[in-house]
Amino acid sequence: MLPTRRTLLAATTLAFGLAGAAQAQEFPTRPITIVAGAAAGGPTDVITRLVAEAMGKHLPQPVVVENIGPAHVGAQRVAQSRPDGYMLLMTNVGMAAGATLFRRLSFDTLNDFAPLGLVSDAAMTIIAKPGFPAENLAGLVAELRRRGDALNLGTAGLGSAANLCGLLLQQAAGNRATIVGFRGTAPAITELMAGRLDLLCDQATNTAPFIRENRVRAYGVTSPARLPGLPDIPTTAEAGAPTISMSTWHGLYAPAGTPEAVQQRLNAALLLAMRDERLRARFAELVTDPATPERASLAFHRRYHGEEIARWRPIIVEAGSFAD
Repeated sequence: MLPTRRTLLAATTLAFGLAGAAQAQEFPTRPITIVAGAAAGGPTDVITRLVAEAMGKHLPQPVVVENIGPAHVGAQRVAQSRPDGYMLLMTNVGMAAGATLFRRLSFDTLNDFAPLGLVSDAAMTIIAKPGFPAENLAGLVAELRRRGDALNLGTAGLGSAANLCGLLLQQAAGNRATIVGFRGTAPAITELMAGRLDLLCDQATNTAPFIRENRVRAYGVTSPARLPGLPDIPTTAEAGAPTISMSTWHGLYAPAGTPEAVQQRLNAALLLAMRDERLRARFAELVTDPATPERASLAFHRRYHGEEIARWRPIIVEAGSFAD
């Protein structure tokens, strides 16, 4: 008797499943590379190296880091690599925004990656130059609503966390500032402290020292709760602007098509890495929270990946600024 189509399909599925299980038992047999979609020395690079080191403690092969920026170039490299678990991507919220921001990407942000787990969450801070007239966030939003492009707002480029937070701020005000682009937020902070830049959104990782020293004015943090390192700065929700809410998250990705068993092996190493004492201590210094076990899970990250792409699409479309 000839086998039925259903029997052949079941046999094929079983064969692939057994092959994937066997691959996962052997995996990895050589070093794993995590592509950091950023230049060396920045927050993404630092986080990637901490995660690579911690994951390597729970795998039989080392995990190395390769810097390939800008972020969409690093993502392209991974999307087009062999889906075997040996080349991964560490990227951040900018990846979700890039799905709309870049209209000529050579990859599909939603479908060409396998999310392996979120790694970290960092709050943004809304800051202004010394002596800025607003007393609180409501006053700052009112100033932006009233003065619009008479105020200048720093950004680290389209799709950066600073840019995305700035879009939320302008959306809340219903008016647009004059955008001043910088190569990273470090020079923007310098200009802010000198009084030549009015407003900036940046990660607490970068701004906390200057806020504590009263070298800039801080109006709110974009996290659900106040930051232990900046307990006097209210959340944007507390300050009356709940729509200015975001996390500068980082997440780990493999190319789509990576065997499920290999994804689970990598996720297991990531979950263990999130408990690493050195990693957690360094994240605390960076004013960054390690992902909870729920957020670092495969199921959560797979869902969140799509939700973040959908969230940023209308915001970017409304702003009308795109990258070719």
